[in-house]
Amino acid sequence: MNQFALATLALLAEAVVGYPAALQAMCGHPVQWAGKLISYLDDGLNDPEASARQNRINGVVAVIVLLIAVAVPAAMIARLLAALPFGWVINAALATTLIAQKSLISHVAAVAGALPNSLSLARQEVGKIVGRDPSVLSEGGVAKAALESLAENASDGVVAPVLWYALLGLPGLAAYKAINTADSMIGHKSEKYLNFGWAAARLDDVLNLPASRLTGLLFTLAARASGQAAMMSAWAAMRRDAAKHNSPNAGWPEAAMAGALGFTFGGPRNYHGEVVDLATMGHGREPRDEKDIEAGLGLFRNAMALLAVIGAILAIAL
Repeated sequence: MNQFALATLALLAEAVVGYPAALQAMCGHPVQWAGKLISYLDDGLNDPEASARQNRINGVVAVIVLLIAVAVPAAMIARLLAALPFGWVINAALATTLIAQKSLISHVAAVAGALPNSLSLARQEVGKIVGRDPSVLSEGGVAKAALESLAENASDGVVAPVLWYALLGLPGLAAYKAINTADSMIGHKSEKYLNFGWAAARLDDVLNLPASRLTGLLFTLAARASGQAAMMSAWAAMRRDAAKHNSPNAGWPEAAMAGALGFTFGGPRNYHGEVVDLATMGHGREPRDEKDIEAGLGLFRNAMALLAVIGAILAIAL
């Protein structure tokens, strides 16, 4: 089977199975394994006494070591599986462990389920998927945070892994996921990581560039289910607002989702005492409640179904 077929199979299988809880309890998750290596590299190479230049070099070394540590074993496994009669099944099964479609839906749906019954519980649930302080969020703030996280993670957690798996197989998928994990752990602009995490953050930006645009396009096309106007609104919002975002990638799926649903994303948010005012995405009303989150989940599901259709078409064409 070609890689586009494997990627489509992995996307569909993960949507149904996800990452089994029993497997998580028994041996953890591959992202956690990568996280332990990143923490080890951070402890050993991130020197607070070193110059900014030296810590940037150390960060580059850490990224190279991380890529070798994950991509080489993944390539060896893929080569071994290619020699087995049904190795492609195991290959696709391994890929599902690094796609987060089912878990993303589960986390966002948990916020929607809690919101009409308990704002406190809804804040707890949304706090699992966002970095901002959930304790100060109103009902509308919780809904908006959940939707913004859904849009951004659709790219980082689903489309990008599937794309790199389709293009470069297991080694490409493992390398992408490792860099994405490194960015979340050390790619911050804090004093400790401004230099050491520079390489991880910049490489993550580059690797997410195609997927973020593709995700925005998928949301735009998926909005057609709600009518021509919704699709055109998504397209207009993405073209107008995506580049305004602080991130070179997050604005594309966020702006497209905001336009498709008739919402406004962005604006001020509280990061545990520090208020950051982000550019606005879209030109509609503010999200209000669980029904708005459910609308976002519907758009997400349609977009991921569209991704599977595109993957299947490419698999057949190739």
